[in-house]
Amino acid sequence: GKYHCPVLFTVFTNNSHIVAIKTTGNVFAYEAVEQLNIKPKSYKDLLTDEPFTRQDIVTLQDPTNLDKFNVSNFFHVKNNIKVIDPDEEKAKLDPSYYLKNTNTETRETLLELYKEFKGDDILAATMKAPEKKKVDKLNAAHYSTGAVSASFTSTAMVPETTHEAAAIEEDVVRYQYVKKKGYVRLHTNKGDLNLELHCDMTPRTCENFIKLCKKNYYDGTIFHRSIRNFVIQGGDPTGTGTGGESYWGKPFKDEFKPNLSHTGRGVLSMANSGPNTNKSQFFITFRSCAYLDKKHTVFGRVVGGFETLTAMENVESDPKTDRPKEEIRIETTTVFVDPYEEADAQVAAEREKFQQEEEAAKIKAEVVPPKKEVQTPKTYRQGIGKYINMAAAKRSVEDDGPSTSTAVKKEKKSTGFGDFSSW
Repeated sequence: GKYHCPVLFTVFTNNSHIVAIKTTGNVFAYEAVEQLNIKPKSYKDLLTDEPFTRQDIVTLQDPTNLDKFNVSNFFHVKNNIKVIDPDEEKAKLDPSYYLKNTNTETRETLLELYKEFKGDDILAATMKAPEKKKVDKLNAAHYSTGAVSASFTSTAMVPETTHEAAAIEEDVVRYQYVKKKGYVRLHTNKGDLNLELHCDMTPRTCENFIKLCKKNYYDGTIFHRSIRNFVIQGGDPTGTGTGGESYWGKPFKDEFKPNLSHTGRGVLSMANSGPNTNKSQFFITFRSCAYLDKKHTVFGRVVGGFETLTAMENVESDPKTDRPKEEIRIETTTVFVDPYEEADAQVAAEREKFQQEEEAAKIKAEVVPPKKEVQTPKTYRQGIGKYINMAAAKRSVEDDGPSTSTAVKKEKKSTGFGDFSSW
């Protein structure tokens, strides 16, 4: 069976006008839909009687539509998709490749320019080429460095003719592999506090805290601010509330997450002096402080030692400065789980794997397949026809000689009428 219209029973060919009804998916010849739906303005499916609109008629094939033969509308023409030719790509490195039609005078001028012009020595001496980061499969961005457009619009830039993928920041690559929580214990003179860090959601803030703990940065520091039913703040080596540095030596950006809020007791959050000014100071809440959301980065919570937190809250503070009258000190810190070490190991393993694959591909490309030996024709004598074997030619002539067998003569059959005795 062939495909045909279920109403007119006409077989669909390459020259048939075929449409489909969007709501039902049924396919008809356009003549049937035109005569039974469009002209009488009765938009009901011819098989299921389901109503539809004029916009639901989808054209599947229209032989009268000549636009499909328009080459300029083809996908590969619109998107400029071409087969890469290695010779052409190599030729594009020469700037003269893009000069299609030039007269003799222009060619001579350009040739003289290429020979004599050495560039601006002063400009070349002052300009320093930017350090290019090594781009691999892990840190290659989906956008380019922009060097081609910059060199095209500015004569001060080094000419670039090929697009190169930009390199993503190394921390962005590393943080993609951080999938676990971090765990740290603060040993204070009031007891221990066990902290769970949201490394998978606020990776930079948590890395700063873990690195500072491993660096023993918080050892011996005090909680310089404590407000009952609000927060207790620490992390400043100077003990004044104005000091402290991040692990990288400069402030870093906030990491606000909608699912992390200052809700409940024991929320660990970053102290700051404004947007994107996080350093080393942090605070722990004594109760919910939802109004601090999107102002301070929540990066962890207390999961053990709430009795220690209560003891810290019970210490009286100076009502003017909010400074505890009794010293609350962090003696040491212990990092139990550091997800960044595992992430760094995974990144290194991935890079080593890609490097081995590239080296194997290079070795495979350098291996040249052995050439097949070309058999040269045998020479039988000198001069014209030196490759012809005359002995074999004579044997073939003798084999093709006249045959001694006689041909069998065919008997001629009589074609006369004869008599009428057989009647």
